[in-house]
Amino acid sequence: MARGKSPTFELQRDAILREAARLFADKGFHNASMAELAKACGVSKPLLYHYYRDKEHILFDIADSYMDQLLAIVAGVEAQDLAAEPQLAALVGRFMEEYEHSQSQHVVLVQDVKFLQAAQAEYVVGKQRKVVAAFAHAIECVEPGLKARNLDKPVAMILFGMINWTFTWLRADGHYTYADMAPVVTAILLNGVKGLLKTDLSPATAATHE
Repeated sequence: MARGKSPTFELQRDAILREAARLFADKGFHNASMAELAKACGVSKPLLYHYYRDKEHILFDIADSYMDQLLAIVAGVEAQDLAAEPQLAALVGRFMEEYEHSQSQHVVLVQDVKFLQAAQAEYVVGKQRKVVAAFAHAIECVEPGLKARNLDKPVAMILFGMINWTFTWLRADGHYTYADMAPVVTAILLNGVKGLLKTDLSPATAATHE
């Protein structure tokens, strides 16, 4: 009879994913070895293979679980049944908050998903499309008619262009925080740069927290 998984099996896998995300984000997927990951996790290499058969499996689980986190954020904001502009602001604010606290996972998603096998990559991209669709819908609610002109998704992608790469320049010891930047992003999208100085950019306006 096959031996069942221990009660701590999933906890150990989660710990491996966290360490792997940090290692992949720092060194790149191809430059990080299973031996380095085992050392970072404080386990032997054979024990690491007990939890994951290869690096690709780890990469998939990092990307897939992170996308589940983002989809859960979308569902949570939608459940609040906010008006159009507050809902868009809440989505931006919650995503920026998640990006701040899941920076390694976000870097891996941005830079390493291309190394997955085709079927795995398509599965993750399918979840990304759901997130884009949710933002496109929120943008359409703010400015009805964009969808009819096929502009809802392009505008959503412009929005992601503003927030997805913040990890490359927004530093923890810098003048502004992710919370500071969330209402700036929303204001630029809604009003343009000329409207910034007329907009309340306090972090409290960026999102509605539970």
